[in-house]
Amino acid sequence: MSLLQLMVVDDEALARSRLRTLLAQCVHPAAAVGGEAANAVQAMELLRRQHFDAILLDVHMPGADGLALAGAMRSLPEPPVIVFVTAHAEHAVKAFELEAVDYLTKPVRLERLQTALQKVERIARAAQAEQSHSTDDILLIQDRGRTERVPLSEVLYFKAELKYITVRTAARSYILEASLSDLEERHAAHFLRVHRNALVARRALRALEKHIDPIEGEGWAVRLNGLDELLAVSRRQLTAVRDALAG
Repeated sequence: MSLLQLMVVDDEALARSRLRTLLAQCVHPAAAVGGEAANAVQAMELLRRQHFDAILLDVHMPGADGLALAGAMRSLPEPPVIVFVTAHAEHAVKAFELEAVDYLTKPVRLERLQTALQKVERIARAAQAEQSHSTDDILLIQDRGRTERVPLSEVLYFKAELKYITVRTAARSYILEASLSDLEERHAAHFLRVHRNALVARRALRALEKHIDPIEGEGWAVRLNGLDELLAVSRRQLTAVRDALAG
């Protein structure tokens, strides 16, 4: 696994600097500070822009405190693991209610920080394994500020349009930022290239028909189960489509 990506959130610059120094001494697992914040607002701005495996979070800060920030992070699509780092031990119970994986008291000792990072690494590894296991049958699609899980078994086709991919199910369409070539390589067992701009679900293939395209003229198109829409088939892919239908 690569370096753990951490964010350090503390309103005291010296406290952030000390954590950076300690983190640089950690070897198993190794970690890198990918961002710092002095308050909850700065932290949320960073979290919306980039991924962090964990956040080392102070409790007492001006404005929204660390406990409030931890609660707000639950709304993020992929919230980081929380390790509270504070001089006040009395908030430990509330911290664990917010699903923090550890609670370090200042001054932080290297051994305790190392133990906390090992917990973070275990969680990150488990999430990585689960994601790689599920990516074969689930698409994660960002839609109007929310993340939606779309089962691959519901997808009828992928179609490249400008900079995006249209993902079509029987119920609706989604927009996905991806490469059609990557999707083809990843899901070749279930999807067939019918045109330079389209992949269709093999299980949904219903018919190959003569078709008049207003731009390309006479050609061929596939009809899919569950859709009235026809998708153009390039001459290069015609044999592959016929073979798929026959099989």
